[in-house]
Amino acid sequence: MPRQPPTGPVGRSYPSGRPYQSARQPPPARQPPPREPPPRQTAPAGRRRPAPVARPRRRKKKAVGQNPKPRIMIGRILMIAALVLAGLKLVDIQGLQAPDLSAKAQKQSLHYLTIPAQRGTITDRDGTQLAFNVDIRALTAEPKNMRKNWNAASVALAHKGISYEQHTQTIADEMARLIGASIDEPTLLSQLRSNVTFVYLAKAVDPTVAAKITSDFPELGSEVRSQREYPEGPVAANVIGMANWRTNLPVAGVHGIIGLESSMDSVLAGQSGREAMNTEQGDNAVVIPNSQRVLQQAVPGQDVQLTIDVDLQYVVQQKLAEYVSKTGAKRGSAVVLDAHTGEVYALANDVTFNPNDPGTVTNANAGDPAITTPFEPGSVNKVVTAAAAIDGGFVTPTTIVDVPGQFQNGDKVVRDDWSHGDWKMTVTGIFAKSSNVGADELAKQVGPQNFDQMLMKMGIGQKTGVGLPGESAGYVPPMSKWSASTFGNLPIGQGLSMTVVQLADMYQAIANDGLRVPPRIIKSVTKPDGTVVPTPAPAGVRVISPQSAQTIRMMMRSVTQKAGGLQDGTAPLAALPGYQISGKTGTGQQVDPACGCYSRTKNTVTFAGILSADNPRFVVGVMLDNPANNQVAGQTAAPLFHELASYLAQRYDIPVSTGTAPYMTLVAQG
Repeated sequence: MPRQPPTGPVGRSYPSGRPYQSARQPPPARQPPPREPPPRQTAPAGRRRPAPVARPRRRKKKAVGQNPKPRIMIGRILMIAALVLAGLKLVDIQGLQAPDLSAKAQKQSLHYLTIPAQRGTITDRDGTQLAFNVDIRALTAEPKNMRKNWNAASVALAHKGISYEQHTQTIADEMARLIGASIDEPTLLSQLRSNVTFVYLAKAVDPTVAAKITSDFPELGSEVRSQREYPEGPVAANVIGMANWRTNLPVAGVHGIIGLESSMDSVLAGQSGREAMNTEQGDNAVVIPNSQRVLQQAVPGQDVQLTIDVDLQYVVQQKLAEYVSKTGAKRGSAVVLDAHTGEVYALANDVTFNPNDPGTVTNANAGDPAITTPFEPGSVNKVVTAAAAIDGGFVTPTTIVDVPGQFQNGDKVVRDDWSHGDWKMTVTGIFAKSSNVGADELAKQVGPQNFDQMLMKMGIGQKTGVGLPGESAGYVPPMSKWSASTFGNLPIGQGLSMTVVQLADMYQAIANDGLRVPPRIIKSVTKPDGTVVPTPAPAGVRVISPQSAQTIRMMMRSVTQKAGGLQDGTAPLAALPGYQISGKTGTGQQVDPACGCYSRTKNTVTFAGILSADNPRFVVGVMLDNPANNQVAGQTAAPLFHELASYLAQRYDIPVSTGTAPYMTLVAQG
């Protein structure tokens, strides 16, 4: 057979009979011949067959894309990053934030309490307590939490089927039984069954009673408080004032509201302390035992001793209220001063209140008109004219003065309270019979300048500095504003005003041989360590000479004389048997708002007296506002002075006068 030519790359055959392979392709790999398993050997008889040799397994070839190394690397990176972040946070917490976090933790576990300072006492001049503190407790509740806890499933079984309403009824019954009438049980039940967060159930509970209630009902709270007690009740209440527990201040405690309790609050209140204790986190009520410690001790307040004599104060208040009622006066005030030191032994108003019962306090009775409410004094102011005339050497007590029935003074007519023609009166008679015309005649001799200076020396138009809040200075018009009629009004006590304390202060200068010592009511202050600090006596003001003061005292004994006819003074009812009384009446016309003029029916009646004229011990000033039926001072204020002077003489064993006052000539020719 003929030889076939070679064919192309595809389908070509070669003489060898093998298919054509391109030069670009490697020849197929040569496969090794298959290995035959070794012949199985049989162990000889009597010999143990050896264990087969374990051959290592061949790892399967992993598929492409299943390499674990990238995932391991990512995991390691994330782990390292987390550790770095945790380390940084640890550094931040333990380093940078440590002080703040420590403070927060301390704040969460610490609870602070204010330790109230013991308020100082107020006593009278003999040490009788007029105001002091007693410990009390305020009982509190958290009704919303109480109901929630009572009805909680975890504790409901412990109540043995008792409802919250039944439980609150038990609390109310127990509180009403232990506390008494001050608890209104329906109100108490309403509070306990309300949905409020916090409520006061009772604010003034005896500590022993409060301890019993909170022991029986631990869900109730107890606050430490104090309460001000006034054992004398209304006696001197207008002076002492009132204090109570107040929470609307930076430091809760007993603080003054009115009177000396208010004006001397910083002295009486002391300085509160501070206590810290550890509590369970989030519950300030659960105190960890033995964790309390005092951070700052409370400093007690200082004790205040007054110049007041509480027994005398009681009598003056009672007598004053009696005479206000008897005369139909609108109101009244009275003061008793020591004739030499100016100390206030009594300072009273006819209306007052009971500081133990805040419900008795009103705007009408809470003040102290004896020092806050000035009035036109009337003829008691003639002592200024007498002092200027006698001390200036213009006249003597026996000087005869022509006194007409009236005279024209600018646009005003000055007349006396009784009708008379031209009289010849002694200077003594002018004051004993309280002649307006005669006083103006003396003032003309004195002159406006000297008269104005005497008013200033007497302290009129100036605060006395008695030591009580709200004191008025009264009013004296400056000379630059005096009209033609002003100098006719001032010498007879019109056109100026003063308080009853200023009135008595003028006569204290006459009683103290011409040296006016401004009145004061604070005797001393006692510090917490027991140191007594007396109130310094104010500097005296020399008003007139001692001889002039004695002359005026002797001259004004005639005010109480009863010699008959024209020789009677204006106030025989002020006389006190066994004692020489020096004094002066005053009946000042009040201004009628309807016309802006002086009323002929409304008067302020006054009396200022010295017990006794020959040996001064006390000065008494009284004022009655508009007695009914146009009664004058000799009929109203003078008898009141008599009763007060009688009590003073007995209580203080004042020696009787060495002799009776001689009758003096008042009207030489009438």
